[in-house]
Amino acid sequence: MRRDLTLTMLLVSSIVLVGWTQTPDPASETAKAIPPPPNQGTVSVSLASILPSATYQIGPNDVLHIAVWNEPDLTSNVPVRTDGMISVPLLNDVLAAGLTPMQLGALLTQKLKKYIDGPQVTVVVSQTNSHRVYVIGEVLHSGPLFLQGNMTVLQALATAGLSQFANTKRIYVLRSENNQGQKIPFNYRQVIKGEAMSQNILLKPGDTIVVP
Repeated sequence: MRRDLTLTMLLVSSIVLVGWTQTPDPASETAKAIPPPPNQGTVSVSLASILPSATYQIGPNDVLHIAVWNEPDLTSNVPVRTDGMISVPLLNDVLAAGLTPMQLGALLTQKLKKYIDGPQVTVVVSQTNSHRVYVIGEVLHSGPLFLQGNMTVLQALATAGLSQFANTKRIYVLRSENNQGQKIPFNYRQVIKGEAMSQNILLKPGDTIVVP
């Protein structure tokens, strides 16, 4: 009797064990059913290369998006004229050049209080046309570059890329200040060796780098 009971218990245990080992794990089955996503790589984008920073100073030829909350007639895209002024409904001309977007927004808010109860103004630079430098000549990517922070000649050239025909000893920067033109030499070979570092100047809006 005891022997039969022992055999019965062993048989039941075997059946339970087999059933347990064959029962699929829902989590693992779900993982198998869903194929892994394709390797799409990782793209890193710096916001500073897309949008002006909080310290960005508005300049001539920039285009601003001025939005006044709940006032669609006062919301529009406004170009900054060459004299640094913008034209705003109710306020006529307002000086924008030299201010940050937040400063201009605060200024417009203050001025609009005479006409609107509790105005809320947001200023966004939609086109940064004033803070640009230009690279021309024997480069891989000629044309305008957005002037980010304290950009030097070497950094701009690294962005534009030099062609195999570039005369790296005779590069120069054309600059106009106070209606006076300057030609500033830049010897690429010396600078990358750590020599004549004074030639690696900080660029200013409107500078043109010429690579012969």
